[in-house]
Amino acid sequence: MGLLRIMMPPKLQLLAVVAFAVAMLFLENQIQKLEESRAKLERAIARHEVREIEQRHTMDGPRQDTTLDEEEDIVIIYNRVPKTASTSFTNIAYDLCAKNRYHVLHINTTKNNPVMSLQDQVRFVKNITTWNEMKPGFYHGHISYLDFAKFGVKKKPIYINVIRDPIERLVSYYYFLRFGDDYRPGLRRRKQGDKKTFDECVAEGGSDCAPEKLWLQIPFFCGHSSECWNVGSRWAMDQAKSNLINEYFLVGVTEELEDFIMLLEAALPRFFRGATDLYRTVGKKSHLRKTTEKKLPTKQTIAKLQQSDIWKMENEFYEFALEQFQFIRAHAVREKDGDLYILAQNFFYEKIYPKSN
Repeated sequence: MGLLRIMMPPKLQLLAVVAFAVAMLFLENQIQKLEESRAKLERAIARHEVREIEQRHTMDGPRQDTTLDEEEDIVIIYNRVPKTASTSFTNIAYDLCAKNRYHVLHINTTKNNPVMSLQDQVRFVKNITTWNEMKPGFYHGHISYLDFAKFGVKKKPIYINVIRDPIERLVSYYYFLRFGDDYRPGLRRRKQGDKKTFDECVAEGGSDCAPEKLWLQIPFFCGHSSECWNVGSRWAMDQAKSNLINEYFLVGVTEELEDFIMLLEAALPRFFRGATDLYRTVGKKSHLRKTTEKKLPTKQTIAKLQQSDIWKMENEFYEFALEQFQFIRAHAVREKDGDLYILAQNFFYEKIYPKSN
């Protein structure tokens, strides 16, 4: 091949290079069209499944009373942050939904955009609150927090989430975009073919590993305000902390996922009854999703990222969430022989007046 290139005239060499570039562009374009067709097919299948569910409910006859009892009128939203073990946790919900009698729905936004348009926000809030056929419902997707109270909703959904050490999350996402994972190994990823390691990217000042890419968990908890996505905004971090405390039922951490599942089972058994045993016996092996070809960053790489103000803010938010989770866990469980056990009910009522005859 090298000899052939030497023997070719310069013009032919140039033509060969141009032809190769055109061929590569054509292939990229065809791959993009295939991916778009696959996405359209997935959306069509999802719409068909929804119509089938609605038809089944219609064939069963109209509801005599459209008002659901309190245990059935529950919606959980898991606005999952990418690369925080979200697929592993969501698979637990899928495994339990038939047994525990609730629906699981994936919120799939175009190009995984976490910010919805105003009109989609209205549609989404209406769907969540009025779609009784899907209640009890567990909704999950890569969307930022949405305040239902702004839309006049009386009963808001229950928000839960999981976050991760910000550098570990970014490293996992960096390699995921290049090599995928063992969940869908044949799927072509956006950066496929780029063999550069995370360490090399940081050393060269690459955009995919820049400190700005750490800014994700804060805006996911902050919400749909423009300031939430202003990288390095102190207001956004304060808002994210406020939402975590006041609007989220429970926020766990990837590093302690089993404890998160245990607390959810104790507090929301309607959805998570059996989740802890399922995770312990099956989930750790079958559900955990491993990013392919991931190489741990060196201490020098980590130290360079930690000099960034953005890392300091994301890490402050992570440690804040971890502190809240550990506080909740400390008041909900006890340790015995190295295992955690959920505390039984520890309150009761007395001095009940007026006395019954």
